[in-house]
Amino acid sequence: MEVGNTNKLLSNRKNLRFNLIFQGVIVGLITGLVIVLNRLAISKFSVFFKTLYATAKGNPLKVIGVFCILIVMGLITGFLARKEPMISGSGIPQVEGRLLRKLKMNWFTILIYKFLGGVMGLAAGLSLGREGPSVQMGASIGEGVSKVFKKTPVNKEFLITSGASAGLAAAFNSPLSGVIFALEEVHRSFSPMILLPAMAAALTSDFVTKQFLGVEPVLNSSRLISLPLRYYWTLIILGILVGVSGVLFSKGILLFQDIYGKFKNLRVEFKVAIPFIITGVIGFLIPDLLGGGHDLIMSLFNNDMSIYTMLFYFGIKFLLVLICFGSGVPGGIFLPLLLLGALLGNIFGVILSNTFGIPEIFIINFIILAMAGHFASIVKSPITGIVLIMEMTGSFEQLLSVSLVVFVSYIVSDIFKSDPIYESLLERLLKRVGVSKAKESANKTLFEIGVEVGSYVEGKLIKELNFPEECLLVAIKRGNEEIIPKGNVTILGGDYLVVLVSDNKVASMLDEFKSLTLMD
Repeated sequence: MEVGNTNKLLSNRKNLRFNLIFQGVIVGLITGLVIVLNRLAISKFSVFFKTLYATAKGNPLKVIGVFCILIVMGLITGFLARKEPMISGSGIPQVEGRLLRKLKMNWFTILIYKFLGGVMGLAAGLSLGREGPSVQMGASIGEGVSKVFKKTPVNKEFLITSGASAGLAAAFNSPLSGVIFALEEVHRSFSPMILLPAMAAALTSDFVTKQFLGVEPVLNSSRLISLPLRYYWTLIILGILVGVSGVLFSKGILLFQDIYGKFKNLRVEFKVAIPFIITGVIGFLIPDLLGGGHDLIMSLFNNDMSIYTMLFYFGIKFLLVLICFGSGVPGGIFLPLLLLGALLGNIFGVILSNTFGIPEIFIINFIILAMAGHFASIVKSPITGIVLIMEMTGSFEQLLSVSLVVFVSYIVSDIFKSDPIYESLLERLLKRVGVSKAKESANKTLFEIGVEVGSYVEGKLIKELNFPEECLLVAIKRGNEEIIPKGNVTILGGDYLVVLVSDNKVASMLDEFKSLTLMD
């Protein structure tokens, strides 16, 4: 390894935290403005299309005109997806692949195309969410900022993670969820070096968003009160219900990708146009099911909908999400899967109220809890699910009940061996693009990885371990202390290993070190 390059990397670590916080604020500011513009555009055009569906209904010529518009929009969105395949779907697997150094992406093209494709799909009423695109756009902005300030590769990864954090924070008015999701799901490791810029970006992005869109929680409800402990037995049943539903949803997502994949000779434009046409039919027949589901969730808080109607809505919406996402349209699954959870929770609450006499006031609790459980069983990020629901509802009084449902649903999905949906999607993406091994690079970078209690390396002397030859352990961080890694130093749980490696070997070395530092 080149001594000059190594010395430069080590010297840059001295002021790295302050620089990353400053850069995180810039990433959050830009991301906040972009996501505000994105949300406003989706909101305005969604109202336009809902009005269009309503006014055209009953007039054959107008109906034909609406479908012509939808087909053109579908073809344009498909064209964008063909020109830049990395904008397909939610974008979160692509960001994870980029952070693992297994994918290369043109940040500027992705930012523009994802913005345009996402607005067209969501405005037309497709059953997708804005959160995945927001995460990918934020990550793209993070990479763009890192290029402007000429960050070293390791710093670039931190800013990409920060952008992802800011994107989710702006999408849902949930800064804490943005930070936790970025660490728990996107970056998949924790370090102060990641936490600080991610928090700076998320808080800044949230501040910008609230300046334009207000401070109210996304799912604000004044009727939400704590569920009495005597009803907690019902939460175990609810956790099992949403856990099974989450497993079916994950398998359905992959199944519909396979179905679309069988039409290899069908151009991307035509595949993407399919959900636009189907959405047009829904827009005329069942307008309540248009969009990601925010309005329908809010109506569940205040409406007395029959069980049969909710079951019908659940089945149709479930199918619509699979059709839309499987096609590769730019759009996420966060909000739709939360809606499906909300419908299940409402059905469950009504049945309990009618059968066991549980007061109807607590039906809203089951709606909220089912949303968190459904999220945890599909995404397999339980902490994010708990915090996200509490931030979205503005109520932190449900911590115990939410945690119980999330825990049960998570265990159920594990019993059925259901993998995290974004991990499954990333594996498919990597196979599709054909990731190949690269030659050794002269450019070096640093990464940090935490040592878990009970892992293979915990309690061992450095001289007892055979680290991969392609890397160099340069420091051990223990609290505020940075230890020189001599042979007689014992590695403890909670330590952070600072590793020097060629920048094109980071992905493989991360996998190697995870097998050593993570508990089996």
